[in-house]
Amino acid sequence: MDAQTDAAGSPGHSRTVDIDGPVHHVDFGGRADGPIVVLVHGLGGSHLNWDLFAPLLTPHARVHALDLPGFGRSEPEQRTANVRDNVVVLDRFVREVTGGPVVLVGNSMGGMVSVLEAQHSPAKVSGLVLVDAALPGPRGRPDPRVAAAFGLYALPGAGQRYLAGRRRRLGARGTVREMLELCGVDPDDVPSSLIDRSVALVDERRDVAGMDRAFLTAARSLLLLLADPRLVRRAMAGVQVPVLLVHGDRDRLVPVSVARDVARRHPDWGYVELSGVGHVPQLQCPGLLAEHVLAWLPSVVPTP
Repeated sequence: MDAQTDAAGSPGHSRTVDIDGPVHHVDFGGRADGPIVVLVHGLGGSHLNWDLFAPLLTPHARVHALDLPGFGRSEPEQRTANVRDNVVVLDRFVREVTGGPVVLVGNSMGGMVSVLEAQHSPAKVSGLVLVDAALPGPRGRPDPRVAAAFGLYALPGAGQRYLAGRRRRLGARGTVREMLELCGVDPDDVPSSLIDRSVALVDERRDVAGMDRAFLTAARSLLLLLADPRLVRRAMAGVQVPVLLVHGDRDRLVPVSVARDVARRHPDWGYVELSGVGHVPQLQCPGLLAEHVLAWLPSVVPTP
């Protein structure tokens, strides 16, 4: 395990481990005798998505956030970044870095990856928090901007051209701001230091073409699993640990109708709906999200 100095303002310690290639993660530290929490970002996200939220958990838990291959500082190299391969990486991270069992907190695609990991390695997962998770359910009429983007992602060649063209048109700072706005976050409400670090992360990625390929591979695999939801539904039905489902009612990427349907199908899961909140509550209202997670956390009994 190699330690490295993170950018100024980071609330944790940046490290990289070898899991068939580099996997970057941030160790936020925390309470040594508390539960281990692993934070799993969504499509296009990174460890930075958790910078405002993770420190609110550390008085009660030991907290890590990883970058899945092809995202953040985890260069893809020869690895693929589809959802199932990301489950394998998360499983090895839990076993080899944290030792488990862990509470997984997954946002968007990270929520789907966390559900599949809970089914894959039940002895290593003691609880799930699904934050605006990408799960199967009724979506109604999609947001036009979101539908257009994902339509391009699905087309060979078009997705790469779209991502490259957006970077040229907007630059790193504009790209960060546009992504936040799409997720329902006003960039001016996010601390400027976090915006600056997000821009620096975009600029420092060495293998831009590889990162784009990883993003599109993950997006396409996510769409396929949602189009044929049998695998994910079986995994959800097989989860035997406490689950807290949290969803913003202004989410444009995963509409709240999905979460309401999941809550109806799984009445034993806790469900919290956040009024006026979009796709990334950990950035938009980290304190409120932490309140709900910390109130739920005592229900988690560590797996022997």
